[in-house]
Amino acid sequence: MEEWKAPRGRQRAARRSRIGDGSIARPRCGGSSRTGRRLPHRTVFPCATQVVAGRSLRLSHCPCQSPCQSFGVLQVPALKIVLLNPPHRSIGSRVPGELLPPLGLLTIGGLLIDAGHAVRLVNADIAPMTVTEILSDLRRDLPDALLLGHSGSTSAHPAVLDITAAVRAEWPAMTIIYGGVHPTYHWAEILRAAPQIDVIVRGEGEVTTPALFDAIVSGRTLDNVPGLALRRTGHPVATRPAEMLRDLESTRIGWELVDFAEHSSWGGKRSVIMQFSRGGPHLRTYCGQRGFWTRWRHRDPVAFAKENAWLHREKGVDLINLADENPTSSRKVWKAFLEALVAESVPVLIVGSTRADDIVRDADILPLYKKAGCLRILLGLEGTDEATLQKVRKGGNRAKGQQAIHLLRAHGMIGLATFAVSFEEETDGDYLQLLRHLRA
Repeated sequence: MEEWKAPRGRQRAARRSRIGDGSIARPRCGGSSRTGRRLPHRTVFPCATQVVAGRSLRLSHCPCQSPCQSFGVLQVPALKIVLLNPPHRSIGSRVPGELLPPLGLLTIGGLLIDAGHAVRLVNADIAPMTVTEILSDLRRDLPDALLLGHSGSTSAHPAVLDITAAVRAEWPAMTIIYGGVHPTYHWAEILRAAPQIDVIVRGEGEVTTPALFDAIVSGRTLDNVPGLALRRTGHPVATRPAEMLRDLESTRIGWELVDFAEHSSWGGKRSVIMQFSRGGPHLRTYCGQRGFWTRWRHRDPVAFAKENAWLHREKGVDLINLADENPTSSRKVWKAFLEALVAESVPVLIVGSTRADDIVRDADILPLYKKAGCLRILLGLEGTDEATLQKVRKGGNRAKGQQAIHLLRAHGMIGLATFAVSFEEETDGDYLQLLRHLRA
């Protein structure tokens, strides 16, 4: 079982409660003073201590006017939170024994740790773990809240439903929170069909999730926390949308939650997944990335290169898998990252995805791609029928797809092409044409 990760000297709310139908149980002997003034959410009264301007003051009475016999502030984290990466058996391209760490949960975990919570990751995708094994893991050190999410999202959703139903049956009072792309788009349907799920985090979770837990600990209503979906009088409702995270450097990946030895890819190379950018500038009709991430944004190129180098030097990481849809959208920014990574002089390999158009655009700097460690580039060509590509607003064409693959091959990199099927504009004849094109 993984250990709890938390900053030292933080204080813990001395209670465990589940969010009900729109209500929140307040911390035992805590929350507000007798003057009605809101107290810091990590301060709880067991119970003759009050915190004013960051200082603990011993009182002769309980400020919440409750008959409490405890004394002093508990110097432990605000909440114990388990981040659960569910087992996911629907990725057909997975090589047995090779698995990347769950980047989304790690990013949320780092921020929750920094907010004063005790966090541990249960990566049920590694073995994979059965529902019984997951319950056993939770039972050994029961958390206050369970937060689930998966990069596979839709294909992992059935596993999420099975796990949360079992957790709710075992621990009726546990708070269960669900996030990711699939619940972001289908929150109302899920809340109607899965009563065991208390709250859904919609969209990016870096701002919303810490604010959600802050409200839970404080006893405040969740109605004012942007980016949530929950129930009111038994019906699914959504709070106002959360603002887009503009500064990607304001987040922190909780690498301390990971056992790096458990994660490998590309023939056993120690690997992690990272994200240089989010979103995409193209309004494709078939892709949910634009709706989830909204505008394209990027990490600081130099800082990102330094983090890549740190992972190699300190954690032995050999390969970085970029989760971006379009890390090369800005030639200037992407080139700055490649140059910064070359300057770090670490033998890190990079695999990722981008558009064929960008590879053709960058034909003159493909030697820099190779020098920086780019090994494989996945190109989402989607199809070969020009009329269909225009209808779905792909923004590319068959000729550029062919040119990009030839360019990558000429510079010693692997071009892996993917194609989408079942566009409503397609016919069986289009699939036959695609097969002929691939064989050519």
